Amino acid sequence: VLNARRSPDDFRNLCYRDQSRTKQVLDVDAATLFMQYPAGNQAIQNLGFGIFETHLTVRNLDRSIAFYRDRLGLTLARHYAERNVAFFWAGPKADGMLGLWETGTGPLHMGLHFAFRVDFDTVRRAPAWLRQHGIEPLDFYGTPTNEPSVIGWMPAVSVYFKDPDGHSLEFISLLKDAANAEFGVNPLSQWKEQNQSR
Repeated sequence: VLNARRSPDDFRNLCYRDQSRTKQVLDVDAATLFMQYPAGNQAIQNLGFGIFETHLTVRNLDRSIAFYRDRLGLTLARHYAERNVAFFWAGPKADGMLGLWETGTGPLHMGLHFAFRVDFDTVRRAPAWLRQHGIEPLDFYGTPTNEPSVIGWMPAVSVYFKDPDGHSLEFISLLKDAANAEFGVNPLSQWKEQNQSR
C-alpha cells in the first residue's frame, strides 16, 4: 500500500504499531520517495542510500537472543516480550540494526541470508573464533572450514555460519585487489597465491 499523504514518522510509527502476522503493510511517503529523488543519471547510491536494518523470523526468541547477544556479541537494543520481537544493534548504533521476530514452531520455515560487514583480520580469524564460541565455520558451499573463502568477482573474503534457526550468516570484507571472476569461490590461501596481495 503506497500512501503519499503519510509522513516518514507516520511510516515508522505504523511499522512498530502493526501487530499483524498475516500481512505486511508498506506505507511510505511516496512524494518524498519519488519526487525528492527523481529519475535520471544520478544513481541512488550517490544520495547516501544504504541498508540500515534487516529482519529474521525465528522459532524461539529466547534461544535466538542468547545466540546473537551471548555468542556473537551483538548489543540487545530492545526486547518487546509481549510482541515476541527483539532488536539488536549490528555494530555501532548508527551502522545497522537486526530485528528478530518469533513465529512459532510450525513445520514450514524459510532459511534466509545476510552478512555482517567486518574488517579483513576479523574474517581471517573468524573460523577459530566461531569454533571457540561453539559455532561451526562454513565455506561458501556449506562445508566446515578452517579458512575463509574468496569470492573472486567482488572480490571479497568471507566465512559463513548458521544461527539456531538455520539462517545463513556471513562475515565479509571487501578486498582491495582487482576482481577476478574466473577465480570463482575458493580458499583465501589460493587467492593469496595467485595475487600475493596480503
